[in-house]
Amino acid sequence: MDKKAVAKNYRFMAVMLIAMVAGAVVGWVWPSASVLKPLGTVFINMMFCIVVPLVFASIAGAVANMGSRKRAGKIMGVTIGTFVVTGAIAAVIMFLLVKVFPPVLEPWQEIPQEEMGEYASFSTMLVNFFTAEDFVGLLSRRAMLPLIVFSLLFGFAVNLNGGHDTVVGKFLEDLTNVMLKFVKIVTYYAPVAFFAIFADLVASYGPQITASYGRALILYYPLCFIYIFTAWPLFARFGGGKGAVKTMFSHIAKPAVVSLGTCSSVATIPTNMEEAEATGISKDVSDMVLPLGATMHMDGSCFSCVLKIAFVLGVFGQDLGFKMLVPVVLVAVLSSVGMSGVPGGGYIGEYIICSIFFPEQMTMAFPILVAIGNLVDPPATMINAAGDYVVCYIVSRFTDGRDWLQKKLAR
Repeated sequence: MDKKAVAKNYRFMAVMLIAMVAGAVVGWVWPSASVLKPLGTVFINMMFCIVVPLVFASIAGAVANMGSRKRAGKIMGVTIGTFVVTGAIAAVIMFLLVKVFPPVLEPWQEIPQEEMGEYASFSTMLVNFFTAEDFVGLLSRRAMLPLIVFSLLFGFAVNLNGGHDTVVGKFLEDLTNVMLKFVKIVTYYAPVAFFAIFADLVASYGPQITASYGRALILYYPLCFIYIFTAWPLFARFGGGKGAVKTMFSHIAKPAVVSLGTCSSVATIPTNMEEAEATGISKDVSDMVLPLGATMHMDGSCFSCVLKIAFVLGVFGQDLGFKMLVPVVLVAVLSSVGMSGVPGGGYIGEYIICSIFFPEQMTMAFPILVAIGNLVDPPATMINAAGDYVVCYIVSRFTDGRDWLQKKLAR
């Protein structure tokens, strides 16, 4: 693995972390650092403006241009189902963990209970999850999940009408590329914005911030490594039967190292494919599971999504009650599994969290969520990317039979 490539992949994250630390130091020594807040607000507002066209174009375009085959359909169905189930398991684990070990012990800011978006009944929340009252209602960052549903259905309609060969299909592809360039341009300003945001946060709320982020990392990092040595062996054993755990561990190290080195699930695809072929996993299974997994298998992101929700609730002095278990798990799975394949999907995941749980506190909640995402990104990527190889075992069980691995090992 090229050291220069590793440095390049981590460079921006390092710059972001340096900017956040520098901002925190400035906020610590300069009580009036809140005057810098507008520099951060500019970035947040610009990202809010980008999110709606980006989500629509990227999701609708991806669906519009996809193809389908009979066996591929079965593999895809089992694959996506596995991603959802493992993501939900990860979300529940983190939910229970933050109940025992809350990341924020003392609130940074008290806000009224009704502003947290908990006033709605479950049925009303379910309706608002997936639909808006009219088309205009979709053109708001507060309607992320309805926009996702609309984009999926629009993409299917374009696909049925001819897909990529149609004018609309090509337009969606071009619009996605344009919005990617737009995000890239705005992102150059991100270090300045986060310097200002954290200067304001520390100046306003003091040393609580350092302690809270420290507790979040102490919670997250060990959990990821525990998950590797507990959940992965169980998944491998279920998918591959006798001998699967030993085989899995003999092949998982390289994808894990590559994912940590590149900090990218997509960059880990070639290594995962090499290890899948060496294991004896059918090529059509690995060719479907691994690319899909790079964009949809996000157990590590489900961990971080629940951690983010618990963290911001703690910041605002609100309790993560068990009545929130179902909504939190749903949002974790939808924002991680459903949105991870969207360029900039991490940011869009934060928008979904904010729009559901913190609609009146987006300006403060959003940078806090993004900061946590940056801090936990390396282990989250390792869980996501190296875990794609493990999912191949489960999919192989349902597509090639329970004894698929034993047949391969017997050859």
